Amino acid sequence: MMKRRKGAAENIYITVIISLMYVPILLMIIYSFNRSRLNSVWDGFTLAWYRELFRDRAMFTALGNSVILALLSSLAAAFIGALGAAGAIRGGALGRRPPGAGAMEYLAVLPIMTPEIILGMVLLAFFSLLGLPFGMTTLVIAHTSFCIPYVYLIVKARLAGLDKSCIEAARNLGATEAEAFWDILFPLILPAVVSGMLLSFAMSFDDVIISVFVTGVNTNTLPVRIYSQIKTGVTPKTNALCTLLFACTVLLCLLSAWFSRPENEKK
Repeated sequence: MMKRRKGAAENIYITVIISLMYVPILLMIIYSFNRSRLNSVWDGFTLAWYRELFRDRAMFTALGNSVILALLSSLAAAFIGALGAAGAIRGGALGRRPPGAGAMEYLAVLPIMTPEIILGMVLLAFFSLLGLPFGMTTLVIAHTSFCIPYVYLIVKARLAGLDKSCIEAARNLGATEAEAFWDILFPLILPAVVSGMLLSFAMSFDDVIISVFVTGVNTNTLPVRIYSQIKTGVTPKTNALCTLLFACTVLLCLLSAWFSRPENEKK
């Protein structure tokens, strides 16, 4: 009887969690086909909002800017974060940790613990002090700064569980520091680097607050554009765009699952 009640409670819990996660997405998809401009009133089925979306060049320009920004930021964060984590673990393993190394590690992850509005104001003041023109350059620098800790933490956790003897064996056999890193260490941490890069891509693509502070007049990202439309009301055209993005995400997840199947890996 206790097992049956426990199983029922678990099923109820899972159902509630899934409902909270996916029911809003389902409603967004349904109302993207709504004839009415109001998301709270169903007035019949239509594809007009999708046709209007594909005629909105400004929306797709903002989408392209967001993709480019997220890609550049995640690549830069992956490079800097992976090297930083490798250096931290390597220095600790060889007893080369300088005084204050622990404080430096806390500073390295500080951007993800700092409220975004404060980080945005600090970056705004910093770029103004340097005289940098606000636009894609400042956006990439700002997004890279808060994406680095995600890669750093994931790669460092991966490195902490690796056997360091293979690196030492390669060095004893005559491999240089760079050869030991690229030939042995990098393939081992590559899954963690990719995982951190994907997380950084998602965080950069989704950011609004920091982007508002450091974006330029002629550079607009998709989250900022959608946020600015809230003042006049979100139309089903926005729901249509989000539906297409969600469909692309599901497709990529399905492709990833298909290629990761054991029978495909053997090929």
